[in-house]
Amino acid sequence: MKTSGLRYLAGALVVLLGMWAGLKFHAVHRASEATVAVPAGVASAPDPKENVALEAAAPPVVPARLPDFSLTDMSGKSTSIAEWSGKSLVINFWATWCAPCRREIPLLKTLSADWAGRDLTVIGVAVDYVDKVRQFAEQFKIEYPVLIGEQDALEVAAKFGMASPAFPFTVFTDRRGEVVALFVGELHRPQADFILSEVQNLNQERIALPEARRAIAAGLEAMAAKKAG
Repeated sequence: MKTSGLRYLAGALVVLLGMWAGLKFHAVHRASEATVAVPAGVASAPDPKENVALEAAAPPVVPARLPDFSLTDMSGKSTSIAEWSGKSLVINFWATWCAPCRREIPLLKTLSADWAGRDLTVIGVAVDYVDKVRQFAEQFKIEYPVLIGEQDALEVAAKFGMASPAFPFTVFTDRRGEVVALFVGELHRPQADFILSEVQNLNQERIALPEARRAIAAGLEAMAAKKAG
């Protein structure tokens, strides 16, 4: 069990923990009309049948810096990620039909509220239909920024090395736009807090970027080993 758990951590920047198998947008959407309702503000425990580990998958090649991209926001306006330049970002790629994505929403809302005013922004990137995302965001009272796309959002995912994306996945950047970590799978509070603490150390120049990346990889590996043991 311990060896299996450690396989989830294949690279210094990429942590593979319980990946939801992602396919191309239209094929997945047609096959995934059934969804599991999760009440707003309630984080349910992960369902092992929905968190399928893709242990044979090669780690994605993660860019050193946040790539430039634009997608439609909730109001229908094309919005560039550069709008949040100078802030640390938590960019969560998700879809309304993805049950682990749904379970993450309460955590993302909490992180957004807890870090408000501290130069960190949570941004959702929904790979889905606009009308479904708007309905979902209203139901779950999502207040952090959400960008929406179909094939264009998949192309954005590919810029992060996720050409065949697994949903959800989350990108963490520092205030300089450097990609500090990419977490694949359902994010939980301990992992999020640990990664963000290292991002803060990096922003406050207590550590350098390579050191922060190594610390995140080692810390998450230790968490996985403890859980597997």
